[in-house]
Amino acid sequence: MQTDEESQELERASISLAEGMHFVGEVDGFQIDLDAKEEVGGRGTGADPLHLLLLGLTGCTGMDVISILRKKRQQVSDLTVEVQGSRVDGHPKIYGYIEVLYRVWGKGIDPKAVERSIELSKTRYCPAMAMLGETAQITTRYEIEEEA
Repeated sequence: MQTDEESQELERASISLAEGMHFVGEVDGFQIDLDAKEEVGGRGTGADPLHLLLLGLTGCTGMDVISILRKKRQQVSDLTVEVQGSRVDGHPKIYGYIEVLYRVWGKGIDPKAVERSIELSKTRYCPAMAMLGETAQITTRYEIEEEA
């Protein structure tokens, strides 16, 4: 008998060394440059791999929140998600604290709808939030910008 994990199609990603610490990654037909910072032997010609975890978190929760707000018939004209993370001192230097800031623009946006959308993303829908939340304290906040 297959478990839910075994029955799902495998997702894949790969990297190839370009030079030094610079790798070219591929996922779903998209290429992404990855590199280390200069102080650890890289040249800074691509994204730091751990920063991509934060970027994945912004995309995952942002897609959840906009989808839920649209279902709640909120008149959202724009949404941005910013994430800041700090790492622990010891190796491996995982994220110990992450703050997520949602900025919502629109007309007559209901703060309770925004709060509920964020809560649903955090507790039910966003796997990136769930995984990172296993090792990091994640806090969320939001700002609403009313448009005329």
